[in-house]
Amino acid sequence: MSLFFGRARRDAFPTPEIPPNSSRGSTLVGTARVGPDSALRSSAVWAALRLRSDLISTMPVDAFRDVDGVRVQVNLPAVEWRNAGHVIDWHEAIAATQLDLDRCGNAFGVVTQRNALGLPARIELVSVADVGLVPPRQGQTDWRYRIGGDEVPAENVWHERQYVVPGVALGLSPIAYAAYSVGAYLSAQEFAISWFGNSATPAAVLRNKERVIPPDVAAETKTRYMASVQPGSVFVTGVDWELSPLQAASNQDAYVDLMQYGVPDIARFFGVPADLIDGQVPGGSITYASITQRNLQLLIMHLGPAVTRRERAFSSGLLPRPRYIKLNRSALLAMDPEARARKMQTEINSRTLTPDEARAIEDRPPLTESQLAEFDRVFGAARTTPQEVTK
Repeated sequence: MSLFFGRARRDAFPTPEIPPNSSRGSTLVGTARVGPDSALRSSAVWAALRLRSDLISTMPVDAFRDVDGVRVQVNLPAVEWRNAGHVIDWHEAIAATQLDLDRCGNAFGVVTQRNALGLPARIELVSVADVGLVPPRQGQTDWRYRIGGDEVPAENVWHERQYVVPGVALGLSPIAYAAYSVGAYLSAQEFAISWFGNSATPAAVLRNKERVIPPDVAAETKTRYMASVQPGSVFVTGVDWELSPLQAASNQDAYVDLMQYGVPDIARFFGVPADLIDGQVPGGSITYASITQRNLQLLIMHLGPAVTRRERAFSSGLLPRPRYIKLNRSALLAMDPEARARKMQTEINSRTLTPDEARAIEDRPPLTESQLAEFDRVFGAARTTPQEVTK
């Protein structure tokens, strides 16, 4: 299925020029099969997807509307998210769909119930692997989705996209474009398992130094050797045979290098800094002044755009205007107690925050009259008028 715009032809499920294998949605790179599920065997892929999904899904979800320029909080839309027939909450729904967005570029759900305003009231999440795109029939303009063998109108499908390019109906799949990087990582794992299990290459070489060995004699000698290397056995050889165990040191070094330097390459595809998934940073380490500074850089450069796209999708698809949904980014910008106290003190002194508002942030009740009186006894009564200057 393709999209035609003039002479341009773009596939609805775009993939880079990588040889496909028989498994839908996966590619064969070297000895490794790379797909949305098999790629999770790479610890770098798992860590990157886990980091983004965990951080975005645990941000508090709030709904607002603006009244005379003031943001007023309203109730969240009464949407029942379901996954495999089970009801899940907002945070789990965001975590599940974020995982699909980050590895496949798309997340899908089927709208099975609507409210009185015609907005989704129940959404059943579905796997990207079960979704296909059906082009418009002759004389029609609307695309449809094929989910589990059934055609579903586009208006009944919850569809979020990531990594969108012109001329393509769906988001690009990072797994497909990272197949070479992920495949090299997985192939190195498979090679290491095979090597250290003595099945990828011979564990030793038997060489006859005196004459050329015909195939039948070589097979018999190999059988004798294999039978003799059991625990407690003895291999008997003459002066014409030489046994040379293979050394794996060089292969071990290449394996370690690939596993070590492959992590930053994978991290780039999935939008996370390599050092946050314990990858080695080329050129040395990066030092930040505080955890707040580190998290701010992560939010601005890596997570912020994805969060904004999700806010807009939820706002336009689940709420009537002018209501909108916000994910509370402040939850990510955690500060140490000392830095938080300095920030609150600055805001109180600049009259942008009251002491009771600051106490509410710390989950403390407003100051009582007895507490205020005690502050006056200890620190003196606060001045309400400018002090007169005497000469």
